[in-house]
Amino acid sequence: MSSTPLPAGLLDRAALAVGPGTAPAVAEELAALTGRPVLGYDAEGRITGAEGGAPDAPLVLVGATLPPALRGDPRVRWFHSVNAGVDALLDGGWPAGVLLTRTVGRMGERIGQYALAWVLADCQGVPGHLARTAARAWRREPSELAGGQTALVYGTGHIGTAVASALGAAGLHTVGVGRAEHAPDGPFDERITAGEDGPWLGRARFVVDALPLTDATRDFFADARLSALRGATFLNVGRGATVSLPALGRALAAGHVRGAVLDVLTDEPPAPGHPVWELPRTTLTSHSAGITAGTDITADFRACWEALRAGQAPELAVRVGRGY
Repeated sequence: MSSTPLPAGLLDRAALAVGPGTAPAVAEELAALTGRPVLGYDAEGRITGAEGGAPDAPLVLVGATLPPALRGDPRVRWFHSVNAGVDALLDGGWPAGVLLTRTVGRMGERIGQYALAWVLADCQGVPGHLARTAARAWRREPSELAGGQTALVYGTGHIGTAVASALGAAGLHTVGVGRAEHAPDGPFDERITAGEDGPWLGRARFVVDALPLTDATRDFFADARLSALRGATFLNVGRGATVSLPALGRALAAGHVRGAVLDVLTDEPPAPGHPVWELPRTTLTSHSAGITAGTDITADFRACWEALRAGQAPELAVRVGRGY
């Protein structure tokens, strides 16, 4: 986008409302930034705290969800998501004429650190050491050097780039798998498209899924790709539905996948009887790799606000047709 998606002067007239669960410190920071009181909206889409306000004013909303009642409200002109992933918001379509921006903050750093931690833990044999300690067993085991190993990183946007930067700092050879139009710069040692990953699957020691969820990436990691691996460790820090869990189970059973670390699942939290709990050599980390901090929300909203005030399109604007 090269032009502002909001009319000039709209922000001067707009009312600001935050969604359920917004931390008071975040609301206070937004009030200070925008120079106006912060209203609220509830799960039913009712605007709260607007006594004496301008009921017909344009609405700027900050939250995790957009209730159905507000999806059809013509006053809503801008929604800033407190999350990086927006697939749930886009499910069923997005209201025409409503700007959607998202929060990224320092999530890339957090997820990059997470990926590096699990890669190093795998190379150092940490799971085995923990199991032997619990069994009161003493056995020396050699470690594996991370440097020189190949890591396929699927997704070359903000998160995938941060993962590659962290892994590259430890000496891994990073191959970014992304869209052809993405610029070839950044920390990746090599860049390929999804259609070119075949020769790499059997050579990768680590595979990191940092994909957004779109129609093209749903069940992206299914039998065809997972069965082509040759003992790789698989990490998912993207979206749960990009991985077929039955296919992952088959790949683990066959040894194509050495082990899996899953931060995200399609069904969260999984029920006690969910098959994911039975996957061998698999660790679940409860969608905690890149938890958004309040400072992430306020910093990214500020960047979007200032861009719009300057007549520019925010860098964090979502391309609705693409899905992220």
